[in-house]
Amino acid sequence: MLGTTSAIRCRGLRKVYEGKVEAVRGLDLEVRSGEFFGLLGPNGAGKTTTIEILEGLLAPSEGQVEVLGACWGSRDEELRQRIGISLQETRLAEKLTVLETLRLFRSFYRRGLEPAEVLAQVGLSERPGAMVGKLSGGQRQRLAVACALVGDPDLLFLDEPTTGLDPHSRRKLWDILLDFRSRGRTILLTTHYMDEAERLCDRVAIVDSGRVIALGSPQELIAGLGGEHVVEFAVRRDGEVGDAALDRSALEALHRHRAAPGHPHSSGVAPVREPRPVPADHPPCQPRGRLRQSHRAPPCGGRGDWGGEREEG
Repeated sequence: MLGTTSAIRCRGLRKVYEGKVEAVRGLDLEVRSGEFFGLLGPNGAGKTTTIEILEGLLAPSEGQVEVLGACWGSRDEELRQRIGISLQETRLAEKLTVLETLRLFRSFYRRGLEPAEVLAQVGLSERPGAMVGKLSGGQRQRLAVACALVGDPDLLFLDEPTTGLDPHSRRKLWDILLDFRSRGRTILLTTHYMDEAERLCDRVAIVDSGRVIALGSPQELIAGLGGEHVVEFAVRRDGEVGDAALDRSALEALHRHRAAPGHPHSSGVAPVREPRPVPADHPPCQPRGRLRQSHRAPPCGGRGDWGGEREEG
């Protein structure tokens, strides 16, 4: 449940490096207590600089920052006892075991959770004696999150925690974060995956060139692009439609819904057309990869606003 107080508030935030590069340009942000909040944007948008200022790792060039009701520079030790941080690149000592690493991080906090309890939460209870250097990428990332959780924080900062992980590892990490969120804690996540923000976040701020250019729930942002309805289908290598066969009646029902008066995208809806016949001598479909779902289906098969990327496989 979302609280009425603010866990994070910043106004007019600016960060200039070496007097030349302006990474953050007057950013305003407020994260409510108990909220799962996402900062979404491309590489170089200013997400990491913003979150490192909020974490107290960087000093802003201008602006006001308030975290859990306090400002950095006045009650730093108290704040550090109440937050957990998972950096974009967490480098842990490879010669320590998983349990030794977690015990080390637990020693930094006056109160916290038992290391064995946290290992169970992140699915590493069977690897306490494994050397960190022997862990897989997904296991290392879960251990990094465990190090952020072991102090039982009120506020958790996560900077692109799933970048480079395989789909299975991403989903396991999502489950860990949703479980933490279900206990009424606050999470600030940076990511450049729209599907991740949609799955996890209560609200999202889209950041580009150091500014917030859009703010709202994932559903509101997707609806603003006209992409709240997505039709998915699969094509087998023999060129025929797979298990998720297209149902023309379903498409017509979708068309009628979107054309109804009062629908935000009722104007200019293209009619449902009969599929074009495939010539008998047309070669079978031989896909080279998977196409990521676009959140806005553009007309005439073009590229959507969020775009799709081909993953070679």
